[in-house]
Amino acid sequence: MRKALRKPQTLSTPLFQPRNRVKMSRFLYLNIYSFLIVCAGILTLLLPFWLITKWTLVAQGIVAIYLFSTSGKLFSTWDAKKREIDLLVKRNKNEFRPDTFEIFMQAPCGRLVVHEALRELNMRGEYKTLLKLQKPLLERLRNNCAPVKTVIFINEESV
Repeated sequence: MRKALRKPQTLSTPLFQPRNRVKMSRFLYLNIYSFLIVCAGILTLLLPFWLITKWTLVAQGIVAIYLFSTSGKLFSTWDAKKREIDLLVKRNKNEFRPDTFEIFMQAPCGRLVVHEALRELNMRGEYKTLLKLQKPLLERLRNNCAPVKTVIFINEESV
């Protein structure tokens, strides 16, 4: 009787397949700020401030909880980041339109999205032209910290 030839066994988990390695590297790249904030939260807990007084332990806990919640919010934007990259790729597939990137150039996470979209479009050199769309830091802070008044209109009457 003939023995059946077997294929060499490889890691068959989806994580180690080549297509998913690209997705994993994209996930790590786009969430680098989230990972840095998690590391800052862990570092906050590891500092021995509780030796000074017990109240500093409470302050450390509050700071760590705030950092972990912030990183959780950033991690939860993963699906939105993927959609934004797809939209940018679709809008710029035929011709490069810098105006579509303007919103994303105002935040660090958005600039990572721009990098990834340009990588998919094979237009990495265009990032230098997009840096001109980035507003100065003081102007971004002024625009983002100013209170915004929201008015809801129902049947052309403000509520």
